[in-house]
Amino acid sequence: MSRLDAIRGSSLPVSHNARAIAALAANPACDRRAVLDGAGIDKSGIVAHLGFPARFGQSPFAITRTREFKAIVKADDGAHVLRLLRELGLPAEEAKYHDVGAASGQEARHRRTMDVLGAAAREATALVDRPLLKLGVAGHEVYLEPDVIAFQADRRFHVVAIKSFPIIDGQADAGKVSAAAREAAVYVHAMRDLFGRLGLDPEGVSHDVVLICPKDFMNFPTACLVDVRLQLEALKRQLARLARIDTILDRLPPDLSLDLRLDGETPTRPAAELGAALSAIPARYAPECLAACEMAYFCRDEARACGSLEALGRSVRDDLGGIQSLDLAIELMAGGHVPADHAAIAERLGFVRRILDEAVA
Repeated sequence: MSRLDAIRGSSLPVSHNARAIAALAANPACDRRAVLDGAGIDKSGIVAHLGFPARFGQSPFAITRTREFKAIVKADDGAHVLRLLRELGLPAEEAKYHDVGAASGQEARHRRTMDVLGAAAREATALVDRPLLKLGVAGHEVYLEPDVIAFQADRRFHVVAIKSFPIIDGQADAGKVSAAAREAAVYVHAMRDLFGRLGLDPEGVSHDVVLICPKDFMNFPTACLVDVRLQLEALKRQLARLARIDTILDRLPPDLSLDLRLDGETPTRPAAELGAALSAIPARYAPECLAACEMAYFCRDEARACGSLEALGRSVRDDLGGIQSLDLAIELMAGGHVPADHAAIAERLGFVRRILDEAVA
């Protein structure tokens, strides 16, 4: 880990949370994100100093609404949770309620979580509120806090994710559901890891996550089951990749450093020098990164400056496989010199151009 520490420099490592870990799985082939997260680098501080501050995240209003909705869902020892579990066909007539959050200190809460989950495995039905899990990420152990964990009479635990975006007429925003599924997969993976350490069957943690959201435009909770197996596989691949991060580091300049050289809380490193160091780590930008990664605006500007097809999205890049730049795509579309290995793509681009010319005419 000394190489990652050298890349981070004098700053303290930033702790991961479930949302940050889920973002890893959203773009698993991005070396830049893997190195920054593996080193525990403050990505928000980096991009702010470079003039590309992150522009995503919840507003104070949304955070307050989420907190209020969670309070409604968890009221009366999780009465709404039990009702929704029954509506989903999961037997939960009665449940013993455990609030792990009362323990003080992270390590104490984690030990209490292990004790409660071990005991809950012998109960008919249990609701475990505010548990604290641990997960290894790039050599660091990070703490994670799911909303609720429900144990059912079919001897399986289910992670319950409580979100404030609405389900309207049985439908919810696909992007938000996908993000919630990736985040919930982190909790499922951490739970299965904990079960292994407790000597329990990891498959005792269901891959079906209970997603609870407001119904229509009210604060009345409704729920659905979300299968997160695909997100789990992507997450496991990325975590394994971080564990083998030396293969990425070997391709980077040996003296690479992203140290902000903080004077108190003020970065003193020249922005141009920092930007050049950051550009030495290959990125895999796509427009979807704007909703999930703090580095997105810097990477987008970089992709545009070099004429990369990445800036147009993954579908365009995949359709034009083997072509790295927008300039080359335009040249092939214009019917100029066509290398033999690009003949098939040049034919497709020429066909698209003919259709466009006919439509314009």
